[in-house]
Amino acid sequence: MKALIISADNFEDTELLYPFYRLIEEGFQVDIASLVRGKIKGKHGYTVPVNLSLEEVNPEEYDLLLLPGGKAPETLRKNARVLEIVRAFYSAGKPIGAICHGPQILISAGLLKGKRATSYKSVAKELLEAGAKYEDKEVVAEGNIVTSRMPSDLPYFMKTLLSVIKK
Repeated sequence: MKALIISADNFEDTELLYPFYRLIEEGFQVDIASLVRGKIKGKHGYTVPVNLSLEEVNPEEYDLLLLPGGKAPETLRKNARVLEIVRAFYSAGKPIGAICHGPQILISAGLLKGKRATSYKSVAKELLEAGAKYEDKEVVAEGNIVTSRMPSDLPYFMKTLLSVIKK
């Protein structure tokens, strides 16, 4: 099984690192993609190696997509290639996990209208404006999309995301 994490500088460190290691524990090969290869730096100073540029990503090769939060989604949601990748996962019915500000990418991809979702509290209004049914709870699973609010929700987020992929 293969998982893809898409992020950029200023990601929320725990929201990338916790799922990264948890997925490896479950036997996934995990790739991290960003605007360019090299390294990205989190809000709290952690650096993570990026082994793929967005242009190198082939969504067909992956079973799961993860979109960590922090400030990175604000940058990524403006990138046409990111939106194309996210839509490809969605169309293929593959699980997509988005936490904190990660759902902003799903909003920009046009995937949340009429769907239940959660996010960090400062994104809630934007979710509602996009036509999503906002729920203020640890994790919300709607079809192949799993959303969560913040770092303290990570255990619930990963448990639910992993249960979706095992179906």
